[in-house]
Amino acid sequence: MTVQLEQQVREELTRYARKTVAKGLVVGPGGNISARAEGIMLLSPSGFALEDIEPDQWIRVEIESGKVLDDEVRPSSEVLMHLFAYRVNPDIQAIVHTHPAHCIALTLVSKELPMLFPDQAALVGDIAFVPYVLPTTDLLANAVAEKVGDHNSILLENHGLVTTGKNLREAYYRTEVVEESAKVYLAAKAVGEPKVLTDAEYKEIQSLESEAYRVQLLQKMK
Repeated sequence: MTVQLEQQVREELTRYARKTVAKGLVVGPGGNISARAEGIMLLSPSGFALEDIEPDQWIRVEIESGKVLDDEVRPSSEVLMHLFAYRVNPDIQAIVHTHPAHCIALTLVSKELPMLFPDQAALVGDIAFVPYVLPTTDLLANAVAEKVGDHNSILLENHGLVTTGKNLREAYYRTEVVEESAKVYLAAKAVGEPKVLTDAEYKEIQSLESEAYRVQLLQKMK
């Protein structure tokens, strides 16, 4: 990996880490994000609030071996969850793990988040649920790894949300869309039975033509 590529990844991680805090998707030292850079991942350090991480403080970890290449600060306690996900799905280039309030609230009362609107269908698709598992353990890492092959967004019961993408931009905006979906669903459910997209409507959006829509949607998000 070139120095230039690594620095670019570090700066992008720093930017999106601060966006997660600004959008209220995490509080305090909660949450962790990472990005793949060839054979390593750059991961948030343990004990840091995401908005306080500087570009040179992201921790390098070898994906294949799990070896931590920086010894000044420990990697996030969810290091196994990130490692296992990268190992089982080589298409994943970035992972965002947050604790959005509406997502957590949804997992306390429901085991599904139906398809509600086109942006959700195009950018996220089917959302997986993982029953509560003790955080920071290999049990949680394995539970998430079982889902990342077929799902880019995973709700963790009583815990939060994990999203993946082919870059940080995609992974981050999936987080925003899932949180908005959970917010809309809970609000609608409070006053009646929500009207959800039918399978036919969902599949229509997910058709080949929707790829252009998805790209345009991401380009509009800054």
